[in-house]
Formats: sequence, structure tokens, C-alpha cells
Amino acid sequence: METQTPLICCFPVFFALFSVVYLIGYFLVFRSWNRKQRLDASSCLISLAHGTPAVFLAIFALLAKPSSFASPNSNLQNLVLDFSIAYFAVDLLHLSIFFPGDFLFIAHHLATLFVFVTCRYLALHGAFSILVLLVLAEVTSAFQNIWTLAGLRREEFLMAETVYRTLSPPFFALYSIMRGLFGPLFFLKMSIFYLSGEADDVISRWIFVSWIAVVGGAILVSILWVSNLWMELFREMKKANYTKEK
Repeated sequence: METQTPLICCFPVFFALFSVVYLIGYFLVFRSWNRKQRLDASSCLISLAHGTPAVFLAIFALLAKPSSFASPNSNLQNLVLDFSIAYFAVDLLHLSIFFPGDFLFIAHHLATLFVFVTCRYLALHGAFSILVLLVLAEVTSAFQNIWTLAGLRREEFLMAETVYRTLSPPFFALYSIMRGLFGPLFFLKMSIFYLSGEADDVISRWIFVSWIAVVGGAILVSILWVSNLWMELFREMKKANYTKEK
């Protein structure tokens, strides 16, 4: 049986990894794109390098050690947390340097890092809830990043426009299910457990209350974001049908 997890930090290795991926994207993969596109695309590339691997790593970590909301973090769970902390740190650095006015995304990354860091280095418990939320959030990552990359070049290439339009409905649908249905349901279950006081002996109340506030806010913003995307899609479809009729 595994004892309390030692603080073996893999963050520097993962931070270097995501930094290298970002630089490869900017200077090699997307070198022919304009500067803003290169910056956005390089951010998408590290998101791709994080999202789907994080889903599989998190699922493996959760299955390797069955846990509950108040269970101590396992070594593997901490490794997944370090992996995600490194990704958000690199992307936050990208935003802070090149898009300092993008307050919403910067706030999102700071809040997410707060949750991951407090779980990993302060609470030392509760990784189960954070990793389940990570799976629900990142399962759409591949769709979202390919969709975003296609959107960056949709005005220049017909293939990019086709990919963008083809991916939009299934991506919006999957995102809506994960962030608008399963995410809130799990969030409700998590909130009830922590607010009941059952984790008070192992996780400070200010920590799990802040987790609830951050996660609840993130879910709300996600629902608003995908709702706006649906409305934009319906407007475009309506406009296209009107043009055809004329």
C-alpha cells in the first residue's frame, strides 16, 4: 500500500518540454505564417501536446489507484498535476508576453494554476477530483486545437475553411456535453462532498472553497463561450441559406 506521496517535482522537466515544443512550433512548424498566426498556432501546438496526453495520463493515474475526493495524492497523480502545471505556466508566459491585454485567458490560467498548485503542493490530497475535471476539460482538446488552427487560415485556404466548418458542429456538441452536462454534474457532487465537511481533516477549508469557486466560474465561462459559438454558427447557417434562396 502506498504511503503519503513524497514531493518529487517533475515540473522543471515538463516546463522545458513544453517550452521546446512552443519554440519548434514558432520557428519551424509555423515559420511561414504571419507573426500573430505563428504565436496563436504555437500556443495551439503546446495545447495539443498537453490535452490528449493529459487525458490518458489522468485516466491511467485514476485507475492505478482508486481514490475518493479526500484521498491522498499518489505519485502518478502528482506527476499528471506537474505535467499540467508546466503546460499552463508556459502558456501563461506566452500570454503575458505577447497578449498582456487578454485578461480573460490570463485570469483563467492563473486560476487553473492556483487549483493545480494547491492540490499538488499544499493540500497533498484531492487529486481525484482535479484529475476527473481535467479529463472532462481536455477530452475536447484535439478537436478544439485543430478547429482553432483551421480558423486561423480559413480566409486564405479553402481546405482550412472546409475543416473549420466540418469540425464546428461535432466540436461544439462534444464541448457542450462535457462542459455543460458532465462537468456541472461532477462539480455538484464534488461541492456537496467538500462542503459537507468530510474532507476538513485533510484539506483546509479555504483551499476546497477556493476550488469550488474557481471551477464553478470556469464552468460558467465555458458554457457562455460555447453558447456564443452555437449562436454564431446558426447565424452563419441562416445567412448561407438566405444567400442560396436569393
